[in-house]
Amino acid sequence: MPFSLVTFNLLNKPSRWHERRELVLTQLRALQPDVIALQEVSLPHNNARWLAEQLGGYHVYTASKTGALGAHEGIATLSRLPVEESHTLALGTQSRVAQVTQVRLGRRIIALVNGHFLFHVYDHIQRTQQVQRVLTWLRLDASALPIVACGDFNATPEMRTIQLMKESFISAYEAIHGHEPDWTCPTPLAYAPDGTRKGLKRLSNFILKRRAAIWHGTLDYIFVDGNFAVQRCDVILDQPAPHDPTLYPSDHVGLYAEVDLPRAV
Repeated sequence: MPFSLVTFNLLNKPSRWHERRELVLTQLRALQPDVIALQEVSLPHNNARWLAEQLGGYHVYTASKTGALGAHEGIATLSRLPVEESHTLALGTQSRVAQVTQVRLGRRIIALVNGHFLFHVYDHIQRTQQVQRVLTWLRLDASALPIVACGDFNATPEMRTIQLMKESFISAYEAIHGHEPDWTCPTPLAYAPDGTRKGLKRLSNFILKRRAAIWHGTLDYIFVDGNFAVQRCDVILDQPAPHDPTLYPSDHVGLYAEVDLPRAV
């Protein structure tokens, strides 16, 4: 039974969204994924819901950040498959949350994790603890289900957060290509049409740490457990508008995966 998935950080900034959104729609329409996991959804107007309405056929499950930040940002899972239930897990630091959504694929139910984890320059223990919280929940409440876990982990492949994930899961991109993407963030998106770059404000700590002129790193992943056979995984949403080399869908690129799940006996 084939299953397709996109994970993508929308960038919760007003920066050229009305231009960027057309680039997002074009590629998502072409791919027609079963499930779309989005991070940095802008609230309260909810651009994830807008995307779902334009694409058609998706049910939208939105999870706001905790505390005051919940009025402005969240994550969302869009599914064309029947959804059995959806839970939000509060992750603590930086008001982060993760979603665990159970979707039906034929006679099987899949647990799908969509997470946006702590942002920090260093290999921070609190980010690993956030991931561990999600894994503990899965062991207690979804241990019998096939699991897909994706999102913006804000951790590069050598960090212990990703190493922890790889103790139990397979990186879909690495399974196909033999390595992680060279980078998933940041793209050359300009904040404004006059060419004002987003620059490296959000990533300034990375630059200071690494003493690099421009930092690029892999922060976004799709992980699957051993129930799945990965057939395809590609970087998507990584091209500028044909008429404007500074206009990208986001400051992150996305990932698209196709996996097979054996039929239930």
